[in-house]
Amino acid sequence: MSEVGHDIKQGLKEALTFSRGKAVGARVHIPAEIDVKAMRGRLGMTQKEFLETFKIPVGTLRDWEPGCRAPDQPSRMLLRVIDRELQAAKRALKEV
Repeated sequence: MSEVGHDIKQGLKEALTFSRGKAVGARVHIPAEIDVKAMRGRLGMTQKEFLETFKIPVGTLRDWEPGCRAPDQPSRMLLRVIDRELQAAKRALKEV
């Protein structure tokens, strides 16, 4: 088996172990909380522009902005990319 194949196999074993609630040597990276309303303001986007551009349901944004609900981990990752690399995020999501 190639080194890449071995690494993939090892990663899958660790993922299964972790999913069963057992400790593994892996790190879990959870991005910091994001103030979505402030971020949208920095980007100079209205709610409508933000929703349409990034395909976010209106109810979701309305829960995030006042802090009623926090974005989950994948959403925080996407929001972080949007905040740091707006044009790249727009290009990536344009055809979705």
